Amino acid sequence: MATDDAPWHRRRLTAEQVVRVHEWLGPVRLLRDMSWNQLDTTVLRVTDGTDEFVVKAAGKANHHLLREITAHEDAVAVLAASGHAPRLLHADRERRVLVTRYLAGELVEGTAAEHDPEVHRQAGRLLRVLHAQDGRVDEEFERSATAGSLAALDRPHRIPAVQADRVRTVLTAYRPRPVVVVPTHGDWQPRNWLLDAGTVRVIDVGRFDRRPAMSDLCRLAVQQWRTDARLEAAFLGGYRHDPRDAGVWPLLQVREAVGTAVWAHEVGDGRFERQGLRMLHEALGAFG
Repeated sequence: MATDDAPWHRRRLTAEQVVRVHEWLGPVRLLRDMSWNQLDTTVLRVTDGTDEFVVKAAGKANHHLLREITAHEDAVAVLAASGHAPRLLHADRERRVLVTRYLAGELVEGTAAEHDPEVHRQAGRLLRVLHAQDGRVDEEFERSATAGSLAALDRPHRIPAVQADRVRTVLTAYRPRPVVVVPTHGDWQPRNWLLDAGTVRVIDVGRFDRRPAMSDLCRLAVQQWRTDARLEAAFLGGYRHDPRDAGVWPLLQVREAVGTAVWAHEVGDGRFERQGLRMLHEALGAFG
């Protein structure tokens, strides 16, 4: 175990979290800090000398880690069983810490694989497996999501006033209807895909929730698919159909753009904020 002046966790975990990890794994050594350094989530790749693990921890107010635990205990388990997602080994909701077995692979984002149709085909197939487990009609989802977007506009952001007013007009005029919701990843895109010897795997399920299936296509539609129709075709081929509902998709894109722009501004992610502002400009184009 590391000495007191150089702890293996680099003082990124609380004392309670460290105790839990030691109870679960015994002495460990840090291999790599994989944290995004956004919010207060810490992601550490460690070893006990035999196996490798990922320790993920967060602060008391962080709800993403709780969603991640729920995801692993719920719908994501089917992907973990086939080796396409990390397997949850230990979790403590109260202390906001979990341990998964380390999943080998290179992050797809930023590599040639990000624009490889075969990678997108496999990602579509995996998403179909995730979505196919449980679908039910939700009478309130659209109403709640729309209200959430309107509330987000009252938080600090840099959305131009004329666009913010346009969003309010569009969302207020929308008459929500029941939709089918399924288990969704919430951030399905190449930055959360791994590629290992030609096999695609998925990580980071901190935005897991039950939503319309089409919501998991939002990131791809405004990023990789925007400039390469081959990727969209390959993905939908793997998924086996296009889950986008023409009556809901334009509203979903507006809400997603608002959420992206506001959240990115709050955490100081300028690149992501610019993407959110671009998304909003393009999404509003569907409404004239």
